[in-house]
Amino acid sequence: MSKRESDDLIVRVATSLKAVAAGAWNACANPLALQDAVSAPCPADADGGIDRDNPFVSHEFLTALEESGCTGGRSGWSPAYLLVEDSAGELLAAAPSFLKSHSQGEYVFDHGWADAYERAGGRYYPKLQVAAPFTPATGPRLLVTDGPRAAEARAALIAGLEALRGQTQASSVHVTFAQEPDVAALKQAGYLERNDLQFHWQNESFGSYDDFLATLASRKRKALKRERREALSAGITIEALSGCDLTEAVWDDFFAFYQDTGSRKWGRPYLNRAFFSRVGAAMGERIVLMMAKRAGRYIAGAINFRGANTLYGRNWGCIEDHPFLHFEVCYHQAIDYAIAHGLARVEAGAQGEHKLARGYRPVITHSLHHIADPGLRRPVAAYLTQEREQIAAAQAALAAETPFRKTGVLDE
Repeated sequence: MSKRESDDLIVRVATSLKAVAAGAWNACANPLALQDAVSAPCPADADGGIDRDNPFVSHEFLTALEESGCTGGRSGWSPAYLLVEDSAGELLAAAPSFLKSHSQGEYVFDHGWADAYERAGGRYYPKLQVAAPFTPATGPRLLVTDGPRAAEARAALIAGLEALRGQTQASSVHVTFAQEPDVAALKQAGYLERNDLQFHWQNESFGSYDDFLATLASRKRKALKRERREALSAGITIEALSGCDLTEAVWDDFFAFYQDTGSRKWGRPYLNRAFFSRVGAAMGERIVLMMAKRAGRYIAGAINFRGANTLYGRNWGCIEDHPFLHFEVCYHQAIDYAIAHGLARVEAGAQGEHKLARGYRPVITHSLHHIADPGLRRPVAAYLTQEREQIAAAQAALAAETPFRKTGVLDE
C-alpha cells in the first residue's frame, strides 16, 4: 500500500520492522523519552497518567516478537505497520498495526461480536488490530513525533487505517489500551469507545513501603504485614534481576514458570522461549525479573517491564505452591521497587480484584473500535453505551472498597 494523503505526506505499510530504522520508529513511539527521567518519587497524577517511555511500542519489543515468531508467520498476527512519511522520507508517525485472523492475545474480548456477525452471514476476520501484542498495558497507539505537523500526521494515520482496512477487506479496526491524545482523536473520527477496569498502584511520594502501609486502615496494614511474612516463611528469598543478570539459565527457569501458568489458563502460552532471549538481549535494562528462590533453586517468578515512570507487571508462574507467594512476587515486590526507584505507578496487568486489598486502585482503560458494516456497528454501539455505564459504576463501587484510611475516620 502506498497512498499520498496530502501534498507531501505519504502513508505506506511495512510488513516487517526490519524495514524501519529503530531510531526513527522510537522517535515516533516515545517522542518524550529523551527528556530527563523521573529522578524522585512523585504523585501518580503528576504526569497525567502517561509514561514518556513506554516499552511495549518500542522497536526492540516489537522486533523481539517478530523475530521469535510470536507475531508473523502462522501466528495470526500479520504485521502491517502503518507509516507516515514526508516527501524527504522522514518518518513522522507510525502505528503498531496487525491483520488478525482470530481474537487471541488482545485482552479486549470481541468474540461475541465475531460470532454474532458470522452467524448473520458476515465475515469478521481478517480485522485490523492496533496494539502491543499480548500486552494489556495502556500506551500510545498512534505514534507521532513531536513537532508542528503532529496533528496532521495523526490524522494521516487515522485515514491510513481506514484505507488499509478497505484494501484488505477487513471488517473493522480495533485500537486497544489507548491513551490520550489518541482516544480523543479516534472518537472524533467516529470510533466507538469501549471501557474496562484494571488495578494500578499509585506512588504518593512514599519513602518506603512502611510509608505506604501508613495510608491503610490498621486492620489492612496488619493483614499485609502478615501476608508478606508468611509468603517468605518457607525460607524463600526474592531477587530482582535485570540486564546482565538475565542469563539463559535464568530465562530457562522463568519460561518453565510461564508455561505452567499459561497451560492452566488458556492452553498454550502466547510467548515462546526465543522471545525471552531476544527481548532480554535487546532491552534487558528495562526488564525487572522478580525471582523467588528456595533451597538453592528458583521456584517462581514474575516479569516486569520498566518505563520512564511506570513498572508494568506482566507474566507470573511457579513450580512450587506457597501461600501468598504470588502476591509477594507480583504485587508487594513491585511496590517496593517502584518506591525505591521513584516510579509513579505500578500497572499490574489485566483483571484481578484481589489486587484491591494490596493497595491497587481501579482505573478505567480505553479501547476504540471502527466497524465498517452499519448492521454490526449499531448493536455494538448500543451495547458499549450500556457497558461503559456498568464499568463506571463498578469503578465507583470498587473505589469505595479500597483498604486506605477514610478521611475524617479514626484509624481502626
